[in-house]
Amino acid sequence: MPYAFYMDVPIDQHIYAKIREKLDIAPPRGLIMHLVVKREGGLRYIDVWESKEVFEETFEAQIHPKVHQTFEEIGYQPDRHVEAEPLEILHLWSPLAPT
Repeated sequence: MPYAFYMDVPIDQHIYAKIREKLDIAPPRGLIMHLVVKREGGLRYIDVWESKEVFEETFEAQIHPKVHQTFEEIGYQPDRHVEAEPLEILHLWSPLAPT
């Protein structure tokens, strides 16, 4: 079952670009969609993954370490912990979505 969420992060596009430089060019296994939009006070990530389990495994093993490494390198300490807010998928129409 696909898992979708949004996450409001208190970083700007420059910090996001530094994080992206550390990640593989190819999307991680299980990612269907990753959208980043500007918002007041930071960025919003909107993701769709094959499952919540795949998201959690990939985030902890591949993405989270790169985020923390980037924060350490630039001396950035977020003022709050950010949690993913689940979204209820009513319909997912994407050539990347599992059938």
